[in-house]
Amino acid sequence: MDAFQGILKFFLNQKSVIGYSFLALLTVGSERLFSFVAFKCPCSTENMVYGMVFVFAPAWVLLILAFFLNNRSWRLFTGCCVNPRKIFPRGHSCRFFYVLGQITLNSLLAPVMWLSVVLLNGTFYECAMSGTNSSRLLGLICNGKPKECQEELFKVPCGKTSMQPKDNEEIKLSLQAQSQILGWCLICSASFFSLLTICCARCRSKVSYLQLNFWKTYAQKEKEQLENMFLEYANKLSERNLKSFFESKRPDAFPMPTFAAWEAASELHSFQQRWQHYSTLHRVVEDGLELSPEEEETTMVLVGTAHNA
Repeated sequence: MDAFQGILKFFLNQKSVIGYSFLALLTVGSERLFSFVAFKCPCSTENMVYGMVFVFAPAWVLLILAFFLNNRSWRLFTGCCVNPRKIFPRGHSCRFFYVLGQITLNSLLAPVMWLSVVLLNGTFYECAMSGTNSSRLLGLICNGKPKECQEELFKVPCGKTSMQPKDNEEIKLSLQAQSQILGWCLICSASFFSLLTICCARCRSKVSYLQLNFWKTYAQKEKEQLENMFLEYANKLSERNLKSFFESKRPDAFPMPTFAAWEAASELHSFQQRWQHYSTLHRVVEDGLELSPEEEETTMVLVGTAHNA
């Protein structure tokens, strides 16, 4: 039993690594599926458009999905049309772009994985580049090859050119090699940029290493318990309301946070050493709810909107 608990604890501690590994396997599997099932190079003048769509369209979809699945995106934008000062507060106008940059960097992981896998495989790039109309690229690709190369390059992926099979295979291998070189360049650049970004963030950290680890642990536990509390209170409130409805009597008092409290607890957290609050909810609980004039204005608009609804 102790051994099992130790293994379970190890996997729980490594859940980020497991998640990234699963994402990598899913990306590789999706690329293989696209290559064998959906992708059929037309071997015509449409090669460039067709190949580029398969390279970049899935990456764009993954980027959009990553934004959708990131809770910080919705914390940042929810209610911003009601009160633009929420994302551009006085004295902290640049904070919106800083947070948006963090969200974007986190969302780029899946698209970069997709592009890396696609380029290392080389099939999509080979089809796209064989349809190029650039005289410079045609000269580089067909350097040292028969004159038919530039005229029939778009037929190379299908092997239907009038060139010798040896020349056709050499061009295919050359295009795949270019794709793999670009893939490794992308991987190396993304890895270095990630390391540089993490190092800069850690160097500018306002807390020590141990306190940062505690902060991460607290944030995770608060998130888990908050979801459980949401479920528990939603069950209690719905049970009270249904019971009151079917028994035709006034409901019992049910304490709930005010609109202002919900709004304050939904803000993105900004750590300050003089207070040492580890989340927005922590700050609201410790300091109580004291609204500034612009926050009072937001609360009035929110309450009015709720009444109209």
